[in-house]
Formats: sequence, C-alpha cells, structure tokens
Amino acid sequence: MDEQLRVGLVGAGPWAEMVHAPGLANHPGTRLTGVWARRPEAAQELANAHGAEACTSYQDLLSTVDAVAFCVPPGVQGPMAIEAANAGKHVILEKPIAESREVAEDLAGAVADANVASLVVLTRRYAPETKELLKQLHRTGGWTGADGRWLTGALLDGPFSNSPWRHEKGALDDIGPHAFDLLDAALGEITDVIAANVSETGLWQLILQHAGGATSTVTLTLSLPLQPPFADFTVFGPNGHRTLNSRDTSAAECFTNLLDDFVAMVHSGTTTHECDVRRGLHLQKVIDLARRKAQG
Repeated sequence: MDEQLRVGLVGAGPWAEMVHAPGLANHPGTRLTGVWARRPEAAQELANAHGAEACTSYQDLLSTVDAVAFCVPPGVQGPMAIEAANAGKHVILEKPIAESREVAEDLAGAVADANVASLVVLTRRYAPETKELLKQLHRTGGWTGADGRWLTGALLDGPFSNSPWRHEKGALDDIGPHAFDLLDAALGEITDVIAANVSETGLWQLILQHAGGATSTVTLTLSLPLQPPFADFTVFGPNGHRTLNSRDTSAAECFTNLLDDFVAMVHSGTTTHECDVRRGLHLQKVIDLARRKAQG
C-alpha cells in the first residue's frame, strides 16, 4: 500500500493485547497510532508496547485516525462505534456489535449513512480452512441440516474468566455469533429460532431454521472445564457429511487476514463484505430472538 491506514484501538484488555494491538501494529497496511481505554495505565502500557500513543480521551483518538478498532464490551462498543461512524471513521467491530438489536440497527444505519467500511471480527470466517470448506459445501449443495457444538470453560479460568459482560450475557452473546455465522454461511440465512433453552449452568441448546428449508442444532457453553476447548460443525445431506473442526489458523492469523480485507475495502472505496456491519446486525437479531424464545 502507498499509504498506511491510521487506526486507533479502543480497549486494552486481554484480547486487545493478544490479537488487536499486535495485528494492527504489524500489518503492512495499517499503523496503530493511538490507544484509548477506561484504564489509562492499561492504555499506556499497550501503546508503549507497540509504538503508539496513549490518548487522553476517545475524542482525542477520533481526531487523529482514519479507522477505529474496538475491543470493548458490546454495551460500550455500540454507542462509541456510532460516534466513530458519524465522524467518518471506518470501523472494525467485535461481536456482538452492540448490546441490543435496537442499538445494532442504529449502528448499521450510521455506518451506511457515513459510507464507511466495516468488518466484524468473526474470527473463524477469515481462516483459509473455513473458506475452503464453505466453497466445497456451496459447490456440492443439497445440505439439509447441521449440528454445531462450541464447548469451553472460558468463564471458569483463563484470560476472559473475569469478564463481567461474559458472565452476564453468557455463551449466547459471546460464542453464539461465531456459531450462528458458520451455520448460516453453510446452510443459508437463519430465518427463525425454532426452540431455545438455557440451563442453570449456562448451557444453551437451540434449533434453527434456515432459508431453503434446512435446520440446524447448536450447543453452546462457557462453563465446561474442557482442555482444550471443543468446537466442531457437521453439515449433512444426501451427499454425505462434512465436518469443520480444524483450528490450524490462529486467531492472530485470522485477524491479519481480516485486516487484508479491511485495508483493501478502504483503499478501493468498497463498503460491502460478507462480514460487514449488516452481518453483525443479522447475528444480533438471531441472539435477540433466541433469548426471547428461551424466556418463553
């Protein structure tokens, strides 16, 4: 690229430290210019580690960047991302993109009105093995169902075990978007949540309806002490079955692939992508419907 995108990072927690900051700092098309977080000392430490500036306010960060990457809870991200889009900044969004369907709709509207680029960090969608499987599935066609399982103990131990929003919202909001996105991409758009149940231990089990008549089931939890975490997705139909359980591509590599797409979008003036803010809104609607179904 002739010119690097100046990107500001909002958030300085574990995921920002592990993925966002090094990815933005090391990508040839981006330059991590500023970091802002509610804890100034954390922002300063992360900025120092990657040659960036710790900003004293969010407005200070917005005034010096072309794009903003968010790594904060959904209740914080939604309003701040709307402000960024209104300021004409391109946005990289974590999932879920907001705390509610209403805020997600406002965010999608702000991005559209500002005509800026947006991508959602649906990590596995940027992995080559996922893209290859989806190509095979679409080439073969005729799939009638799928079963997905995403089982982790992230709330019990590890870098995200002290995350208040994850404890409050649970697996549906945290890993649900990843699972729904993969099932949706494989079988067609999710049009309804036929049934949803959540146990006292936070185990979600759902049945989903897809456009074209296919159905899928998905099981989600953040509260099983499994090491390593277990995730697989099996699609089946008259032509047999296919399973995605490979994690050959790391989260950091997936984020680099996301940045490849993001930089290309900004430099070409493209604002549409299979994982843009509209995708985030669609997944937010699925989350909203699943929670309402579970509550009866």
